[in-house]
Amino acid sequence: MIEYNRYSWWKTAFSFRGTALPRAGWRVFTCVIYALLVQATFELGSDLQLFDEQRFLGIDPVGHAVVGSLLGFLIVFRMNSSNNRYWEGRSHWGQLINSSRNLVRFGCEYGERGSTLSRLVAGYVISLRRSLHGQRDTEEVDVYLPAELCEQVSRFGNIPTGVTSAISHWIGEQYRKGKLDSMQVRQMEDQLSKMVDAQGGCEKIQKTPLPFIYVAMIKQLILAYLITLPLVLCERCGWWSPVLMFVVSLALLGMEEASVEIEDPFGSDGNCLDLEALTLTIARDAGQLALFKPVFICDDQHD
Repeated sequence: MIEYNRYSWWKTAFSFRGTALPRAGWRVFTCVIYALLVQATFELGSDLQLFDEQRFLGIDPVGHAVVGSLLGFLIVFRMNSSNNRYWEGRSHWGQLINSSRNLVRFGCEYGERGSTLSRLVAGYVISLRRSLHGQRDTEEVDVYLPAELCEQVSRFGNIPTGVTSAISHWIGEQYRKGKLDSMQVRQMEDQLSKMVDAQGGCEKIQKTPLPFIYVAMIKQLILAYLITLPLVLCERCGWWSPVLMFVVSLALLGMEEASVEIEDPFGSDGNCLDLEALTLTIARDAGQLALFKPVFICDDQHD
């Protein structure tokens, strides 16, 4: 995720990294070159009187404007769908942060070997982050989990699921030792279930892209609109048509490319969620909760 100053208007407006320009720039450049060729053909044909200047190829600009309005509506809907997926993914990780804090705090207070629980939770979120990045191994996780456990969870089809099983085993072990009662176990399992639910939500977003037929239709409409746009502009705007083509193609292709980038918020692009920072937050808080030994000042001592 790119950090920026939301109050710096000019710096943001003239940014290049993290914008749609690097991804859609070559397509915009192609559109401008195409518009120049169409305009040159129109000017040459007009000089040679090869066609009527008032109706180049007979394309009605009103109909073209209607198609443009429809296309704008579809692209806005596409952006909203991608944005909803982005914020849903961030909400799931917010739930992971909150539930992991509650789980470790509760376990360290009422159970024993709270440091073991904190390492399990840290290992879980790291394995989840690596899983969402398409990495199926226990690298980085072995810093928090013993080698035997890493070998066991590596046999799971979903490594984070194996780590949650180990967390449940820790809770059950505390119950069998009499450190936790049934009510406390239920509360801890409830927090763990929320973490698993958030994991499932992240996997749902990642493994369920927008329907291909809808995405392909938008790309096809953009292509058809941009191909015909210079044919409408050339007789009305003259050599300004390539400039207008640049603005329109940048808007359409840029918005569409921005939608594609944030459709999967767990990728490696600059505008995706910074999962490394989120997992570091959970690991840090879990470790500090395990080591925390509060010192209380009694009322009589204070007096």
